[in-house]
Amino acid sequence: MFRFRRALLLFALATSPPGRALAAQAGDRPYRVGWPDAVAIGTGGALALLPFALKLPKGPPPCAPCDPNTLSGFDRVAVHRLDVTADRASTLLLLGAGGAAALGTVWGQDRREAFGNAVVFADAITWAAAADQWLKVTVHRSRPALYTSAAPEAANIRDNRESFPSGHAELAFAAATAYTVIAHRRRLPHATRNAVILYAAAAIVGTLRVVAARHFPTDVIAGAALGSAVSWAAVTVHP
Repeated sequence: MFRFRRALLLFALATSPPGRALAAQAGDRPYRVGWPDAVAIGTGGALALLPFALKLPKGPPPCAPCDPNTLSGFDRVAVHRLDVTADRASTLLLLGAGGAAALGTVWGQDRREAFGNAVVFADAITWAAAADQWLKVTVHRSRPALYTSAAPEAANIRDNRESFPSGHAELAFAAATAYTVIAHRRRLPHATRNAVILYAAAAIVGTLRVVAARHFPTDVIAGAALGSAVSWAAVTVHP
């Protein structure tokens, strides 16, 4: 009986396309995780929190109010009063989409596979957050509020010098990308459908940040590109 099953297996492998056989073998192997992953996640998390601890960026904004005419017409659409409803909605949608992406990587998996997927997902998100925070304090771009009549009050808030890139958009696209790569590498069910939903949610998060007057469109585009790139790299290079 054993020989018969072995013969059937060898026949299936011999008659299937080589790429498909290799993909099947790769998809059946869970991520290898260990202490290096704990160090990577801890380091990424620490780097993401360090700008807050150091209270960066330091100093007042260069202008308050700033001249909207110095902006491109594309970015000028974000110069208006803060929309609190859109601001809160973007945060809630980010939390929901991020949670759904994380849950999707472990749903229906056995304990070992779920743990590996979760660790790799966390690795991607923490390093995406670290990249976002350090780019913010390096560029220290003024938020749209500093281009309005509310600039004198907004100038006293350090966060209003951290417009570029959009952290909400960056994390939303990082979560969508991490899920998409993990789901296709691990051949998770409904991977394409879920990826489309997550990317759509990420795009809405970015749009709401502009509607809320929290970010310029170029902030959102940069955040989406950065989050997708860092997350893709973190998940793809992981063994």
